[in-house]
Amino acid sequence: MEKTINMQINMDAGAPVMEPQRQFYYMDLAKNLIKEREKAYGRKLTAHVETFGCQMNARDSEKLRGILDTIGYVQVDTEEADFVIYNTCTVRENANNKVYGRLGTLGNYKKKNPEMMIALCGCMMQEAHVVDRLKKDYRFVNLIFGTHNIFKFAELVVRALTEKQLVVDIWEDTTQIVEDLPIERKYSFKSGVNIMFGCNNFCSYCIVPYVRGRERSREPKDIIREIERLVADGVVEVMLLGQNVNSYGKNLDQPMTFAELLREIEKIDGLERIRFMTSHPKDLSDELIEVMAQSKKICKHMHLPLQSGSSRILKKMNRHYNKEQYLTLVDKLRAAIPDIAITTDIIVGFPGETKEDFLETLDVVRKVRYDSAFTFIYSKRSGTPAAEMEDQVPEEEVKENFDILLKEVQQIAAEKAKALEGAVLPVLVEQVNEHDSTLLTGRLSNNSVVHFSCTADQESGTNSHADESLIGKIVDVKLAECKGFYYLGELCR
Repeated sequence: MEKTINMQINMDAGAPVMEPQRQFYYMDLAKNLIKEREKAYGRKLTAHVETFGCQMNARDSEKLRGILDTIGYVQVDTEEADFVIYNTCTVRENANNKVYGRLGTLGNYKKKNPEMMIALCGCMMQEAHVVDRLKKDYRFVNLIFGTHNIFKFAELVVRALTEKQLVVDIWEDTTQIVEDLPIERKYSFKSGVNIMFGCNNFCSYCIVPYVRGRERSREPKDIIREIERLVADGVVEVMLLGQNVNSYGKNLDQPMTFAELLREIEKIDGLERIRFMTSHPKDLSDELIEVMAQSKKICKHMHLPLQSGSSRILKKMNRHYNKEQYLTLVDKLRAAIPDIAITTDIIVGFPGETKEDFLETLDVVRKVRYDSAFTFIYSKRSGTPAAEMEDQVPEEEVKENFDILLKEVQQIAAEKAKALEGAVLPVLVEQVNEHDSTLLTGRLSNNSVVHFSCTADQESGTNSHADESLIGKIVDVKLAECKGFYYLGELCR
């Protein structure tokens, strides 16, 4: 768990008004309620957090786990737990349907354990029609809250434990950012760090601004302080998170650019790698490219969503750049950082997309030569302008174009990866390989995955488990063989 300020709260004075003191008060209340349940059950209570969606959600789930750990729950990997929390995503309609399907299974678990608690939070809960359906069809749910008040989790848990009825706490928007709450990290050596919340872009296909709210940036001193604590706790790599990190700092009382923030973060002793996502092309500045080129810590990787190569479709998407401007950005990146890996997102079949529009996308793919790309077939997202657009593209045509794009992207990515075969490069070791205990798995600066052999008694030639002491360290690995989307390597002693 990350270290937090040790808050001494006077429980006799009632709940504080200020945050985060108020939440520490409710954590103490929750601890006592959990202890009472433990006595009644004759055992420790268990909890499980299931995360759907993006890395912002993953970081939010670490906050939920930190609070659960603080109030006394033992976290488990099964949904047959005393408390299950779904942190939901709503970027696509099928994400909602997936949650509804899983809730059916949870309902069966609750029949076996009537005292089981079920909570739903995240982006999906920000939609009024979702909450209405949950109230009507899933009455066994105990707690519903959204994206803006996740910091109130301890307070909401106390309400759910004591009120014995469905607790719903949804905020439409907020400017509030609460610091210094407990967080339970997945990895001891790397961590996500939120630098901002919300989005102001309103791409016509995207629901995120409606459920995550307007952009609000954290104060740089709070970000620096958090990263310094992380480094003191063993973290060597941070991922700076925001819906559009390139617009960081615009709403601060004393505005600061994202590039200026990166310069300050790079000064932190002990921090070895800096990543960030996601970058919006319309806000990618020359200053940021210069900082990346000069940096010894910022990873040589830029995720730069294209979405479409057609300037006409980009305008319909409300992306605020055209094909030529995007290609100019890529040229600037490659000129300043020749070995940078560029990845992207592409949507096929946006309303009104013609064959000529699709060929424009294919042209960008061939010119940029992405190291990898996330490709999506457009699907209507109710509540967005694109869902109401005419000229929805026939499914058969979309599928044909998607298959062409996927083949092109994969072929180029394989060629780009093959070019590094035989190179010796630094790898951050993340874990023992899930399928072969004699291998370690890690990532290059460009985010590519490497599996490599390194056993504690490697020199003796005997078959043994991988040397786990290297996890969390950056080591040199020879990329012996490219397997398309990953490498097999050898540790350089």
